[in-house]
Amino acid sequence: MNTPTPFSSELNQKIESFRSHASPIKLGAISFSSKLLLAPMAGICNIPYRLLMEDLGAGGTVSELISCHGINYGNQRTLEMLKIHPLEKNVGIQLFGEDAESMARAAEVAESYGPKFLDINMGCPVTKVVSKGGGSALLKEIQNLAPLFEKMRSKMKLPLSIKIRTGWDANTLNAQEVLKIAHESGIEWVAIHGRTRTQQYTGLANWEYIENLNEVKKLPLIGNGDLHHPFGVSERLQKTNCDALMLARGALRNPFIFLESLDPEYASLKRSTFLGKDYWEVIQRLYEYTTQTFSEERTVLVQLRKLIVWFAAGFPHAASFRSQIFGCPVLEDCMKISEDYFLSLGESQKFINYDEVFMSSGHG
Repeated sequence: MNTPTPFSSELNQKIESFRSHASPIKLGAISFSSKLLLAPMAGICNIPYRLLMEDLGAGGTVSELISCHGINYGNQRTLEMLKIHPLEKNVGIQLFGEDAESMARAAEVAESYGPKFLDINMGCPVTKVVSKGGGSALLKEIQNLAPLFEKMRSKMKLPLSIKIRTGWDANTLNAQEVLKIAHESGIEWVAIHGRTRTQQYTGLANWEYIENLNEVKKLPLIGNGDLHHPFGVSERLQKTNCDALMLARGALRNPFIFLESLDPEYASLKRSTFLGKDYWEVIQRLYEYTTQTFSEERTVLVQLRKLIVWFAAGFPHAASFRSQIFGCPVLEDCMKISEDYFLSLGESQKFINYDEVFMSSGHG
């Protein structure tokens, strides 16, 4: 993949002014350029999207969840998901599965692709993952965790992290016990989403519970959940005792959220310096990354369309634009419609209702 076309000097200036507020951080053995990291999201966190988020201020990224069994069976589509791009600086690969032997074998393969770390998915609430014993189902049988962690560690050279939820349900909030096992088994850090498995993505993330964990933790803790708006992220960043925060769905509607959350004074204005023309530059870069990653035009179209539509959310006439884009079967035409739309926005601001449920099935 070639180095992307540079952003305009105007957009670069905006980006760099925010970057100056970032604080590098070390979690275990891994250094990140900021305390704000991109959370793994199924169907989203592929090479183009991860690269774009690093360009736009994410301190590190994680791949979408990848099946250990798909890896061990040598499934071509699964192996494609393991690929890392040379431009990616701080990327981890997230694996999911239920038994120690399969996870350890898959970890060896994943490690050979060159990530900075591997991560175990212990938070996915989706039935097809949980019904086989993976994802958040691992929180139900915590006596199996130490053997799983130790088996994987024995086959790996890279750091190993985990992403969990607060527990299976409201009656079994067992993240504190999981943290203890993780610490004793050589896990590098723990990321925690502030909901139970039974909550899925409903209700609110339990940040009080997460903050209480910080008082007893013996290894770095990353907080995750409901970090959708720069003001809310910035506010959490100022007061949390977490070592870092992970952002997921918020970055789908605002690709600049990592940058905008770094400056508390700016975030509190609740007005964005990034305009339609900046979004268009970002879309052009995403187009470059996507066309260089995927050879099939149909795949490129599908990948780009969903992100372009999310980026438009909250801008004037976004619903009409969304209909046009999803009705457009030709990639070149899709890009032209996008250019016309985003450049027509002028000084328009986004207005998003953050109380509405958004992407409530398996992301973040």
